Amino acid sequence: MPRLLFLVSGARELPLADGSMHETGYFAEEALTPYERFVEAGVDIDVATPDGRAPHADPYGLEPIFHYPDEDEDFLASITRTFAHDVDDIRLTLRHLTEIGLIAARRVHLALVEAGVTPEQARDQVARAARTAWDTDRNFLDVLDETGDGAPLDRAALDRAYTAVVEDSRRESERVAATLAANPGFQQPTSLAALSDEQLAGYDAVFAPGGHGPMVDLADNPDVTRLLRILHQKRAPIASLCHGPALLLAAPANLDGQWIFDGYRVTAFTDEEEYQTPPGKLGMPWLLEASLRNAGAVFDDARAAWTSHVVVDRNVITAQNPNSADAVADAVLKALDVL
Repeated sequence: MPRLLFLVSGARELPLADGSMHETGYFAEEALTPYERFVEAGVDIDVATPDGRAPHADPYGLEPIFHYPDEDEDFLASITRTFAHDVDDIRLTLRHLTEIGLIAARRVHLALVEAGVTPEQARDQVARAARTAWDTDRNFLDVLDETGDGAPLDRAALDRAYTAVVEDSRRESERVAATLAANPGFQQPTSLAALSDEQLAGYDAVFAPGGHGPMVDLADNPDVTRLLRILHQKRAPIASLCHGPALLLAAPANLDGQWIFDGYRVTAFTDEEEYQTPPGKLGMPWLLEASLRNAGAVFDDARAAWTSHVVVDRNVITAQNPNSADAVADAVLKALDVL
């Protein structure tokens, strides 16, 4: 079976534009989802950090908002499609997925049906309220309560529906954190710096998950430069997710002095998405999308922010954001001919 180097940032702090420090690390779900997919497919994985120090999960990535159950996310997508028929009509933000409370749509629908409303009418009520919440930037539960679209449920019942999905998400977040904490590779990773060129050449691919950490210790790391030079020479898959494509900035130049990925189509966490994150609001020292463009990449992002998007150009596989974790894992497995 193929051997894959799972390269995780070892950073714990991100310097902001004003010189202050912000806690960071790797994004838990972006690491665990592909890792489990690779293991399931039989890929031989070595976890590594630049210096062999155990990586740190960014606490922001362990918040419930990033661990909603798939069925709730899928139901919400089916609702938003009823009033946004073209992806260009949708400007998806983290606020739409969190503070507005739209993720409770499926639980409200179930509660309405249990209260005697027909499934069709319940769906109409939920869709009307969701559209109003989306268009007016108001809380979904407030809209349901104030417009009557939540009837016959009272506010307490609506709040219970929201609490239920948040509790399920919190439990999933705790499971993810516990699973990573019990993984020997994440607790005692290999040191990238300690690997010889010969050892690096023994890998069939590299994968780097995101979180802001890669912007700290992968983007200008000389050992990452060595790794990319060796794997690119053998046309091995070089894959990364979200902020993980920061490692591409460490790539060496070719014989003409150009960045070896000049002209490659890539994607990564976009500037639009970055401005919605806590460190993005505080002031990033630099932006990944802009830096990749300036380096010579042809940047290819999704038509709507926060949607799954994967780009494959020759042996380089990049994915845009946390919602792309499953898709990028599939792309890597396909490139390794094990899917």
